[in-house]
Amino acid sequence: MGFWGKGKFFGQRGDARLIAAIGAEEQAGLAFAFKARTVAVILVAIWLPFVVQGPRTFYYLSFVAAFFLLGLVPHMLRRWRYADMVRLVFIFLDVVLISAVIIMQPPDNIAFDWPVQMRIRFVEFLYLNLLLIGAALSYRPSNVIWTGLCIIVVWSTGVLLLYNLPDTVRVTDTGADLTAAEVLAIVLDPRYVGISSLLTQNVLTAIATGLLAAAVARSRNMLLRQTRAEVARADLSRYVSPDVADAMLAGTSNTFGAPAIRHVAVLFADIWQFTTLVEKLEPERVVTLLRSFQARTTAIVFRHGGTLDKYLGDGFMATFGALESGNGTGEMAAQRALACALDLQREMDRWCDKRARRGAFSVRLGIGLHYGPAVVGNVGSDQRLEFTVVGDAANVAARIERLTREHDCRIAVSDACLSAARDAIPDLPAFTDLGPTTLRGRVEPVRLHIWPAPTTAA
Repeated sequence: MGFWGKGKFFGQRGDARLIAAIGAEEQAGLAFAFKARTVAVILVAIWLPFVVQGPRTFYYLSFVAAFFLLGLVPHMLRRWRYADMVRLVFIFLDVVLISAVIIMQPPDNIAFDWPVQMRIRFVEFLYLNLLLIGAALSYRPSNVIWTGLCIIVVWSTGVLLLYNLPDTVRVTDTGADLTAAEVLAIVLDPRYVGISSLLTQNVLTAIATGLLAAAVARSRNMLLRQTRAEVARADLSRYVSPDVADAMLAGTSNTFGAPAIRHVAVLFADIWQFTTLVEKLEPERVVTLLRSFQARTTAIVFRHGGTLDKYLGDGFMATFGALESGNGTGEMAAQRALACALDLQREMDRWCDKRARRGAFSVRLGIGLHYGPAVVGNVGSDQRLEFTVVGDAANVAARIERLTREHDCRIAVSDACLSAARDAIPDLPAFTDLGPTTLRGRVEPVRLHIWPAPTTAA
C-alpha cells in the first residue's frame, strides 16, 4: 500500500475540502448560536412579567420580539453570498436596539415620573455584554471584536447624549473643589450622569472583548487543526488503510513505519480464472467488475480491523496485527483474519446470487491464510515509501492461496492460524486437515486445513 511523501495529497482539492469542512463547522456554530439566542429570548419573555407590571410588560415584550427577528434574519440568510456582511449589520442593529430600550424613556402613559438620566443607573447594561457571549459561539474572533466595538460606540453615544441634556447634573458644572458630602449629593441626584462610569463600562467591555476574542481564536485554531487532521485522514484513507492513516497522523516521520518484528496474520485473496472470465468483456466492464469486487471486499477487511496491504490485480493482500503490539494481539489478529475470510466468502455468495439473477457469470474467490512472525515497516526510497509486511509469513500465505485451486477449496489456512483462531469463532465450519503440505519454494512443509472439503466444494 504505497503512499507519497508529505504534501502530495493536499493540492487544490485538499484545500477546497478543508475550506468546506471549516465552513460547515462555522455554519453549525452559527446555527447553535441562533438556538441559544432563541432560548435566551424565551427565558427573558417568561421572566419579564415577574419584574415589570401592567402595560410596561407588553412594551418590553415588543422589543424582545424585535430582538428575535433581528436574529432570525441573518440566520435565514446565513448561506447567502453576502451573509457575513449581513451578520455584521445585524450585530450593530442588535446593539442599537438594546441600547435604545435601556436609554429611551417609555411612552408617557406607562413611564415612571423619573428623569431620563435614571435609565442608565441600573444593571441593564449587562444585557449588551450578553451579545458578546453570543458572538463567541460563531467561531470567529472578528465577530466578537465587532460586537465589542459596536457596544462601546453605541452605548457611549447614548450616554453622551444624556450627559449633554440641559438638565443633566455633572460634577464639573460646579467649577470648584467640592467636599465629599457635596460630591455625594451630586452623585445621588437622579439627573446625574458621570463620565467615569461610562469609562469603566467601556474598559471592562474592551477587556471582555479581548479575552473572548482570544478564547475564540484559540478554539478556532483547535478547530482548524482538528478539521485539517480529519481531512488529511480522509485523503490518506484513499491511498492507505484507515488504521495506517491513523498511525501516520498520530506518530511522527521518525517513529511511524520503523521496522519491527510482530506476529501477524496475512490473508491473500484472488479471483479464480479471472483472465478467462473477462476475456471477452469490454475494458470498461472489466474495470467496473474489479471496482465492485474491491469495494465489497475492502469494506469487510476494514470491518474486521485489517490493513489492506495492496491490490494485486484481481486479488489483494491484507494483514492483521501489523500495527499492534502487546501480549495476545497476535492471536486476536489470527482470529480476525479467519473471521474476515469467512465473511468474504459469504459476501461473495451474496454477490454471485445477485449476478446470477441478472444473467452474469459467477465469481469464485480463493483465500489463503497464515499466521507467524514477520517484519513490519516502511520499505522503499525517500521519494516513495510503502508500509508493508515482508518475510516468511507473507510468502507462506501467498503460496497457500495458490493451493486453493489445486485442492478445489475456498479457504486454505495454516495450522498456526487455525489453532490461534479456532476457539474464538463459535460458528467456525469444519476444516479438513490435509496434514503437512509442501509449498513451492519452501523446504519446511506447512500443516494445511481447507474448507470446504474437495468432494463438497461448489
